[in-house]
Amino acid sequence: MRRLKEVQRLAPLYAALVAMTVIVLFPLAWMLSTSLKTESEALAIPVSWWPSHPTISAYVEMWAEKPFLTYFMNSTIVSGVTALAATLLGGLAGYGFSRFRVSRAPWILGAILATQMLPGGLLIGPYFKVLSALELYNTRLGLALPFITISLPFAIWMSKAFFDTVPKEIDESALVDGCTRWQAFRWIVVPLAAPGFVAIAIFSFLLAWQDLLWSLVLTSTDRMRTVTVGIMLLIGLFKVKWPMLCAASLIAALPAIGLYLGLQRYLVQGLTGGAVKG
Repeated sequence: MRRLKEVQRLAPLYAALVAMTVIVLFPLAWMLSTSLKTESEALAIPVSWWPSHPTISAYVEMWAEKPFLTYFMNSTIVSGVTALAATLLGGLAGYGFSRFRVSRAPWILGAILATQMLPGGLLIGPYFKVLSALELYNTRLGLALPFITISLPFAIWMSKAFFDTVPKEIDESALVDGCTRWQAFRWIVVPLAAPGFVAIAIFSFLLAWQDLLWSLVLTSTDRMRTVTVGIMLLIGLFKVKWPMLCAASLIAALPAIGLYLGLQRYLVQGLTGGAVKG
């Protein structure tokens, strides 16, 4: 009887979870179905939920007609550099604000946070002029710099919040044992703040990976375009290649999905490993 009541109590929760799962997975399932259709079947009415004759021609044509390998390489490099730089610089700045007395620290942190209130569209013009003057326009470094600056405020606040949860006595004990300040930071404090660094890395990587506007404005050749721009170019003036578009979108979504699945375990380990034992 008790088990039946427990099932009845949890049934709405599980039903809601199933409904949310269907809503989240339906776009991926639809993209997969469309990517396996021919162009005529993708445009046919009534709509077929699954292709009558599945084919991978869209995936083959995607790599043959457009330099998607170059697009993916550019996105990976720019996103990786963004995640690495934002995590490192944000971690160092957050540690400094957390451990040292900084004059007018609340005002500085408030000013850093206020930069997030500026719409990104307003900054593209100035960034374009600055990068052009520095001869960094249409380069991977020039594309990564805006993403790093956009990610840094979040990285600084997130890392400071996690460093604040680590008692300062741990740093002092490491210094007494002979560690330098950098060694104490690298080997003692950073592992305890691992959840924050994982969150910063995921946020920064996905920010650069999914961006379209900045990548479209700050690149001009196929040699430097990212995967989001490459997908956009599949939409023509009079024709949209839906199977190829869905195939490219599905492949572009895999790194983000893999990033979450791969780092989920480390995120949980960081949350449990960061506890202070007496």
